[in-house]
Amino acid sequence: MKDEEILIEFGRNLKAERVRQNLNQEELAEKSEIPHFQSVGEIERGEVNTSLIRIVHILKALNLKFENLFDINKI
Repeated sequence: MKDEEILIEFGRNLKAERVRQNLNQEELAEKSEIPHFQSVGEIERGEVNTSLIRIVHILKALNLKFENLFDINKI
């Protein structure tokens, strides 16, 4: 799996989970302390390689484990 595909897969799964939890992008950004210079939309579209720290904040905000958003076995 190419790096771009990893970002796209993670982003697609993040969006699906955000929608499942009935949150909009702004609400998730606030809950996960994502700064204004990087939007949830950019992460969901796989346009940015966000930091591990930011991913941990997202996981905590959504009350998820990493494997809920990405299957490491696909790499």
